[in-house]
Amino acid sequence: MTGFEIAGASAADMALFRDWSDDEGWNPGDTDRFAFAVADPEGFLVGRLDGEPVACISAVRYGAGFGFIGFYIARPAFRGQGYGIQLWRAGMERLDGRLIGLDGVVEQQDNYRTSGFRPAWTNMRYEGVPQGSGPSGPLFGAAAGAGAGGFEVVDAASLPFARLAAYDRRFFPEPRDAFLAAWTGLPGRTGLAVVRDGRIEGLGVVRPSSTAARIGPLYAATPAVAAALIRGLAGRVPGGAVALDVPDANPAAAPLMAELGLAPTFETARMYTGPAPEVDLAGLYGVTSLELG
Repeated sequence: MTGFEIAGASAADMALFRDWSDDEGWNPGDTDRFAFAVADPEGFLVGRLDGEPVACISAVRYGAGFGFIGFYIARPAFRGQGYGIQLWRAGMERLDGRLIGLDGVVEQQDNYRTSGFRPAWTNMRYEGVPQGSGPSGPLFGAAAGAGAGGFEVVDAASLPFARLAAYDRRFFPEPRDAFLAAWTGLPGRTGLAVVRDGRIEGLGVVRPSSTAARIGPLYAATPAVAAALIRGLAGRVPGGAVALDVPDANPAAAPLMAELGLAPTFETARMYTGPAPEVDLAGLYGVTSLELG
């Protein structure tokens, strides 16, 4: 392995990782890397062969006991030569002693099992223009106001951030306030929240991507709340096409996607090295990011 070195990723490397993810068909958000860097500035590693980046991985620490692996890519011309596994070991070493999660593509899941990961649920990506969105839809381009469901759809930025962070904490095993602030506040993104009787009952964020705009996270107390958020977020996107990664651990989620006319296109498995964290799976309709959980 002469000439192969592993180092922390630079800003230029992070932009490259995004392009590599696009080449893999993962359709990452255009500006995700700016929020990623806030989550854990040292959590992104690059493998260079004679100075050329050939592989990458993220190994992000959350709190004292949780970590997440993502961005695990070796460029096609350099696969099968041991560079990727060296980077994998470096990422796992960085998270040693923590419960570790990842979202694994189908073809790599057996390899992850040999490293001690076990599946917790399947994420299915659903894509399309939601039925009921668009200029004639109920939530096009603006907050819905108080409707038949007894709730109000509002700009998430109009709510105190501390309330949004506390709500996010129901669906993620560790606080991630700095990441969430960047994730929801980057230019070009829209966050919508659902409020009922002063309580937050839903949150969704849409961000621009190479193809369908990505929605994540998507939290909702009921399928009706989730539908309102999906339609509202799609109404903020040119053309209205969106994509979200939906966990089958929430049995209400997949039927809702079918009702909205969204089609399954891509599958991953959420896997952990130990017992799955206790989070509000019944309210989780779309994961935030396949790279960072």
